[in-house]
Amino acid sequence: MGGDDFHKGVKAASRSLDGSNLKVLIVHTRWNSEIVDPLVFAAKRELEKHGVQPQNIIVHDVPGAYELPGAAMRLIRQSQQQSTNLVSSVVEDLMTTAGELSGSVSGSTRDANDKAQLKAGPFDAAICIGVLIKGSTMHFEYIADAVSHGIMRVGLDTGVPTIFGVLTCLNDDQAMERAGIGRGETKGHNHGTDWGAAAVEMALLQL
Repeated sequence: MGGDDFHKGVKAASRSLDGSNLKVLIVHTRWNSEIVDPLVFAAKRELEKHGVQPQNIIVHDVPGAYELPGAAMRLIRQSQQQSTNLVSSVVEDLMTTAGELSGSVSGSTRDANDKAQLKAGPFDAAICIGVLIKGSTMHFEYIADAVSHGIMRVGLDTGVPTIFGVLTCLNDDQAMERAGIGRGETKGHNHGTDWGAAAVEMALLQL
């Protein structure tokens, strides 16, 4: 295959991805927000394209990239703990209120359907989004290395697929092109789209 035939990017998943029953966390930085915001928007749009309900996409922001792993870890752990507490609470409520359900079936059913769209329980996937642009000091190397390892640890330690959505670029133009807002005629490709699709695919991964 000749060099002109090569197209950079990820190949589409080999199976359909239905994210309608997923709950996804997005943690993003406020640093370099002009570049980060389009990435977050594209990730959310891609999640919704694959069926994830807007109310089940939970977005939190942090100051900078260094804070991404810690925030993601804490929020995922909280969702897991709340899920455990919720199960216990639901079991107790069912045991104590079973006799009160008669006579209010229609109203209860309607309320249940409304609440069903908002998924309870832990996050099924997380996306950490930020932008690091190399400067004149070693700061870039230290932060990029720490954040990369930190985000990997979040996924491994929590068991929740955690997508690495941090651009590590040498200059502003590279970052803008990878957020789809390049200054040239070709605006580039917004990688938030890839991260949204990856989150759904990894959340649905099974044997």
